[in-house]
Amino acid sequence: MRWVPIALLFAVAVSAGWLMPQPEAVPVAAPPIAEAHAEGELAVVQSDAEPGESGDVSLARSGDGHFYAEGDVDGTKMRFLVDTGASVVALSAADANALGLDWRDEELRMVGRGVNGEVMGKPVVLASVTLGDIEVRDVQAVIIPRGLHVSLLGQSFLSKLENVNISADEMTLG
Repeated sequence: MRWVPIALLFAVAVSAGWLMPQPEAVPVAAPPIAEAHAEGELAVVQSDAEPGESGDVSLARSGDGHFYAEGDVDGTKMRFLVDTGASVVALSAADANALGLDWRDEELRMVGRGVNGEVMGKPVVLASVTLGDIEVRDVQAVIIPRGLHVSLLGQSFLSKLENVNISADEMTLG
């Protein structure tokens, strides 16, 4: 039973980019601060930059084997599972709500296929995603209102970086 959510998460991450149409830009106005996310280990983002410089971000591997990071999306703090296999940033319903993004069932379209069938979502563009001293603008994303409990930091963010490296229990982004 434990593998079903992981398999669904993997299926969404892999197929979201293949099936997702180009999203329209969605302006996000001054969103409220996000509430605390699901409990569990959270790696603290560390940067080696001097003030005013851009630097690498280091993440420690969590007890569950994944890398998590506290980031900022359009001024709202949120927790991400760093997923190098995800084509795009995928937002949970809670994180999308914290950003002031909404959706209606008729706006949802198939963005992937999971073990339980089609994964429905709404494509959006995030003005800014920041992790430590790293900022990426105009990031493609998709809102997954059902079945995703932690947002994914995927390739629409990671591919803009010069370096994504995993060595033992540390991930370095830069």
